[in-house]
Amino acid sequence: MKVAFIDRDGTLIWEPPESKQVDSIAKLRVLPGVTEGLLTLLDEGYNLVLISNQDGLGTTSFPQETFKVVQQEFLMQLGEEGICFKEIFICPHTEEINCDCRKPRTGLVDKFIQENQVNLDDSLVIGDRETDREFAENIGVRFVVTETNGRFPRFAGEKRATKETSIEAFVNIDGSGRVNIETGIGFFDHMLENLAKNALVDLDLKANGDLRVDEHHTVEDIGLVLGSIFSKALGDKRGIERYGFWVPMDEALAYVVLDLSGRPYFIFEGEWNREYVGDLPTELVSHFFGSLAQTLKCNLHMKIERGENEHHKIEALFKGLGRTLRQAFRQSQYESGIPSTKGSL
Repeated sequence: MKVAFIDRDGTLIWEPPESKQVDSIAKLRVLPGVTEGLLTLLDEGYNLVLISNQDGLGTTSFPQETFKVVQQEFLMQLGEEGICFKEIFICPHTEEINCDCRKPRTGLVDKFIQENQVNLDDSLVIGDRETDREFAENIGVRFVVTETNGRFPRFAGEKRATKETSIEAFVNIDGSGRVNIETGIGFFDHMLENLAKNALVDLDLKANGDLRVDEHHTVEDIGLVLGSIFSKALGDKRGIERYGFWVPMDEALAYVVLDLSGRPYFIFEGEWNREYVGDLPTELVSHFFGSLAQTLKCNLHMKIERGENEHHKIEALFKGLGRTLRQAFRQSQYESGIPSTKGSL
């Protein structure tokens, strides 16, 4: 079983800055992206577990009934969207009590993890506080940080199987650049890692392709899958920057210009002086980017302006694309709607 352990206040619902308590339905506000994000996690096979510290719950200052009314309304709203939690764990104690069940301690979930044989390698914790990070470390799973009262992380995943390739990918485009990539093509793994780290996306990608034939199908299909999951994670693209551009790599200079327009178009200018770099055919570099642009539905223009080292030229393109995606995916402080005069992208 893989599990997403998720904090509540400040991560899923708005947390009042002064009181830190959501003690009435009038204060209940589900944060942007929560419904979409939780549905994606369910689609990807995660079991949702809510775990929250509720300081002083059950005392005169925070009665059980006050919490219960809000919690029931919150769960009802999610339930109407087809979202439910496998388990809900609440610590009612204040920090001074020094209990074993208050995050970052693991007393609330130890039995659950053991009895359900939770796959820690595939599980995660989502939260907005340092205690959530420490909790993730203490149970041994990866941590996905959110901004307090900000947008829930934008996740997407896809499984694609043909007679030529089998690919499974999962992405968080609001990540930190954490990667777990296995394509069977070493240099390609290195380039995809550069792309993800520069884009600040978390990427899990495993591909098994017919490399006994050649590398073409694997590289092409990975491009199609990456473009597709980026597009899914963006949703309706409300509030994004939309555009991006960049990047030099030592003596090599590459231009990468992108528009998340909803219209696929790809232009590449550049020449290669070697057939392979590592185990990646250089002719497949532009083919990968073109495949990604097709399913991401973006305008992507790339040009190698200069360069002597083929490794550097290719790396400049991948890093450049990563930086353009970071900029284009970013939520804009100036744009709350869809950044298009058409009203859709």
